[in-house]
This record gives sequence, structure tokens and C-alpha cells, in this order.
Amino acid sequence: MRDLLGPTSLNLAALAVVAAVLGVAYVASSPLVRYGAWLVAFAVWMAWFVVVAREWISRADF
Repeated sequence: MRDLLGPTSLNLAALAVVAAVLGVAYVASSPLVRYGAWLVAFAVWMAWFVVVAREWISRADF
């Protein structure tokens, strides 16, 4: 589990996308831009979650 949550390229890319989107959102003063940024951040988080969960399940020995 530790290797899935460590600093892999997938984890760092997801973190960079979310940080960039939220950075733009906090610079912009429009509530619509902030709402859109939170939606994008949520979508990236969900995609990351699905990919990591799928990888964890494929490695699991049930």
C-alpha cells in the first residue's frame, strides 16, 4: 500500500493538477471560476482514486 501512495508519477501529476487549478481559482475572484476549479479538483481526485484502487485490487492476494 505504501508504494501506491508514495511519490509516484501518477500521484505527483494529480497533485500538480489540483494545486494548479486551485491556485488559479484563488487568484480569480469569480465564484464561478472557483466552483469550476473545485469540480475539476474533485474529478481529478476521483480519477486518481479509481486508478489507485484498481491497482491495489490487482495486487491484492485474496
